[in-house]
Amino acid sequence: MNGRADFRESNAEVPRPIPHIGADYIPTEEERRVFAECSDESFWFRSVPLAATSMLITQGLISKGILSSHPKYGSIPKLIFACIMGYFAGKLSYVKTCQEKFKNLENSPLGEALRSGEARRSSPHGHYSQKSKYDSNVSGQSSFVTSPAADNIEKEVFPHYEPIPFSASMNESTPTGITDHIAQVKVNKYGDTWDE
Repeated sequence: MNGRADFRESNAEVPRPIPHIGADYIPTEEERRVFAECSDESFWFRSVPLAATSMLITQGLISKGILSSHPKYGSIPKLIFACIMGYFAGKLSYVKTCQEKFKNLENSPLGEALRSGEARRSSPHGHYSQKSKYDSNVSGQSSFVTSPAADNIEKEVFPHYEPIPFSASMNESTPTGITDHIAQVKVNKYGDTWDE
């Protein structure tokens, strides 16, 4: 015995090491090809159509008077904004497709990292999943069912607070629920005042 305790289960499978992908990672030639392909396809098949569509919709809304045009620059600022949003929406919409392309690469450290990250998220009770210290050991019960003991702990940790009524007549900076007694002053049609 070397003084170290072995806490691994005997039937636990040994995971493959996850490659370190950091800022200093140099992609392989095949990964560079997929990067270029993803960039090109996301631009032509997602960004350009979404940018053009968003610009057409924006121009239509401006023409119908739903959106107002700028007094000095006209519709140009809104069209540029719509174009930029469409461009980024197109790029973001292609991320999953691009990830799948990298996962399909066979000898790719980047593809392996994506596959192992997916395995970590998808395996509910495998090696990669971590159980919470609050998980119930009772099988057959939903995780949403609470026991009376859990209700007591919740009451101790989160005491019951009465909601403070909202008053629209009070200023935002005035704390609600705290009132000072202010005498009501009445004025009649002749300008006479009196307290109530």
